[in-house]
Amino acid sequence: MPGPLDGIRVLDLTSIILGPWSTQIMGDMGADVIKVEAPEGDMLRAIGPAHNPGMAALYLNTNRNKRGVVLDLKRPAARAALLRLAETADVFVHSMRPKAIQRLGLAYADLAAANAKIVYCATYGYRKGGPYSDRAAYDDMIQGASGLASLLARRFGEPSYVPTVMADKTVALAVVGSVAMALFHRERTGQGQELEVPMYETMVSFVMLEHLHGQTFVPAMGETGYPRTLSPSRKPYRTKDGYVGVLPYSDKQWKALFAVVGRPDMARDPRFATLAARAENIDALYAELADQVAARTTAEWLDTLDAANVPATPINDFDDLIEDPHLKAVGFWRSMDHPSEGTLRTADIPVSFSKSPGDLRRPPPRLGEHTVEVLGEGGLDEAEIAALCADGDAVQADADG
Repeated sequence: MPGPLDGIRVLDLTSIILGPWSTQIMGDMGADVIKVEAPEGDMLRAIGPAHNPGMAALYLNTNRNKRGVVLDLKRPAARAALLRLAETADVFVHSMRPKAIQRLGLAYADLAAANAKIVYCATYGYRKGGPYSDRAAYDDMIQGASGLASLLARRFGEPSYVPTVMADKTVALAVVGSVAMALFHRERTGQGQELEVPMYETMVSFVMLEHLHGQTFVPAMGETGYPRTLSPSRKPYRTKDGYVGVLPYSDKQWKALFAVVGRPDMARDPRFATLAARAENIDALYAELADQVAARTTAEWLDTLDAANVPATPINDFDDLIEDPHLKAVGFWRSMDHPSEGTLRTADIPVSFSKSPGDLRRPPPRLGEHTVEVLGEGGLDEAEIAALCADGDAVQADADG
């Protein structure tokens, strides 16, 4: 059974992680994603371990369920070929700064002239119209600019980056949602449109959701920063042999936790008796519990807290996730056979659809693997395609890789 985006064709002019992961999700959901690269390829192809040049781990993890085309879009004939492909596309996604995409002659007006119903999504650093609009933006830059790095300074004394590409991956999800909503709008109205998904504004919205706090009101009722998440004691609890994560939320769960740690009196303490009081005294609360949790092993706590219906979890490392019994039971880690790279481990599609599930249909493409195939589907004849390849406007990968 095809996925929910079956029949949707996406032209993907993105690189690195943000754009490629967003379009991979679209591909997982059934879209025909055409990855368009310059002759040198997406630089992500070189990051991480690899069996072959241009097929590194990080590229493989963000580009499944796509076909690969190489077009040198600085050349007029290649640009014209892309516009031919746009005539039959539903979605166009790029991650170039506004002036760069305009220099290529591939702004929204150019694509809309070829296909008025196209959903055109631009994802880059900063919203157009402001003084930062044409600044380069990568994950670290946006973590710093959006206040995310400063969160760690409030906890640990100096700014630092979250050790995952959080801005890229968060904004990628915003791209997927925005494109899906624009396609729904088109389904109802027949209208294509231009979307802008800027990293900076998306991440400021993300970070400040809870941390706007007292500045939510005008005049302000307090400072920025949500005290519970900023508490230095908000961290996994040390047990006798490791760590455990514990987070009761309701009054009932807190009372149950106080009971199992041998401190039922804490439920009567005015500092901890209500949700508002616990929020006001969160540092003291976490510190009191830390002393109690340290007395037992992680396994003992997990059994005890589960029996008391208090939310708790082991603290997994990356290698633990590969062998995690729940992930094994639900078939989360999948194997994919790649014609040049051998057997790959890949994460399953994490969401489930009862009527239109996604699927893993294609391994990540080699550079230019499907150029001739896709250009032919775009209406170019054999002579036109041969001329593009002969002149260096397009590149088709060798059949043997």
